[in-house]
Amino acid sequence: MSDRRHRLATLLLDLEAQLRNQSLWIEEAPSAAQLASTMPFAVDILPFEQWLQWIFLPAMHAILEQGLPLPAACAITPAAEVSFAGYLEQRLSLLHILQGVDGVFIAEAKYL
Repeated sequence: MSDRRHRLATLLLDLEAQLRNQSLWIEEAPSAAQLASTMPFAVDILPFEQWLQWIFLPAMHAILEQGLPLPAACAITPAAEVSFAGYLEQRLSLLHILQGVDGVFIAEAKYL
């Protein structure tokens, strides 16, 4: 596993841990209809943190596990900042992790 892929895997674990630590992790999965949203970040149906848990994390884990190429770009930090606008102070650790995730993709794109 490349250094970038290893860094991404570590950040994904950190993201899950931080969602759990901040009581944003839910045990019951959303319905299939909710997971089928075609809107960016499923904003029409899911809170951002549930999008992270149920769509983003599984997709990134699948990419890593299957050895697929990383997407050319990822910019989820701006969406997180908008979503967490009312309580940024409480979500700084999540934002820091998401900035790291975005950085992995930026670094990967530089070498394509």
